[in-house]
Amino acid sequence: MPHPPAPSAPVARLRALRSVELLTPALTEAAGFYEEVWGLQTVEAEQGARWLRGTGEEHHALQLTRSDRTGLGRLSFAVGTPAEVDEAARRLQARGIVPDAGPGPLDQVGGGYGLRFRDHEGRQLELSAETWAVTPRGREEAVPVGVTHTVLNTTDIDASVGFYREVLGLRVSDWSEHQMAFLRCNADHHCVAFNQADWASLNHVAYEMPSVDHFMRGLGRLRHHGIVPQWGPGRHGPGNNTFSYFTDPAGLVCEYTSEVAQVDEDRWIAKVWRRTPELSDLWGTAGPPSPLIRHHMAGTADGSPVTPPAAAGQEVAA
Repeated sequence: MPHPPAPSAPVARLRALRSVELLTPALTEAAGFYEEVWGLQTVEAEQGARWLRGTGEEHHALQLTRSDRTGLGRLSFAVGTPAEVDEAARRLQARGIVPDAGPGPLDQVGGGYGLRFRDHEGRQLELSAETWAVTPRGREEAVPVGVTHTVLNTTDIDASVGFYREVLGLRVSDWSEHQMAFLRCNADHHCVAFNQADWASLNHVAYEMPSVDHFMRGLGRLRHHGIVPQWGPGRHGPGNNTFSYFTDPAGLVCEYTSEVAQVDEDRWIAKVWRRTPELSDLWGTAGPPSPLIRHHMAGTADGSPVTPPAAAGQEVAA
């Protein structure tokens, strides 16, 4: 008989962050924002949900689900084959982690074969293979390719890094002192980052723009809609990526980014970056994040809608 997998082995080799589900009480407004302003394209719509894609190969990059709660619904990661999904289920069981669903065909828009389970702080994660193919879109317009990373607030950054390294096989690319950790699953510097906080919540979701030119033209399109960055544009030290942060109609933070550092596994050495303004923004164009964007990045402990602080009307966004 085959031996059970060692609990110390990661459950799967993750290929990429495939999509993000956001819970929102403002579904209609959020769908309008992400399609008409942000630049995604609706591929499926139901009474209580929308699925939107970028120009990349994924069926959808973003799922919006109507909910009384606000925040993260699910993170979906790509794996190579259904056999890898089945093996991941066995390895999760060996760790005492019982899947919420699967392994098996996913009864969802976009199809696929996969499983869902919870991390140590209760977030739902999905591993999937063989999702539906989509017709390619041109990349001339200044719209996102898809999601490239998400930052998660955690009450215990060491436990979070440990879970995502040991269970999911992510690798630490860099630290920002002991406040943030950046983890990767492929050559991109990070697909998930953790921020030490008072409660577990969604910090923000980042969308990849194909180039700095697309990035800046995207900011121009938002400005045409009367929307200016709440922090940015600038370029981060950790990851070397450009950034510009906005909030959607429910107060969830979304980011345009481009040119994330590419990791050579044989040569990359993780660093600990100091948390200084000149390293937070190498260009020196963004200034410090405003109290308002910090408030939105913090989310809420119970998933209640994120509302601006009482004095937000007096704040000037950086």
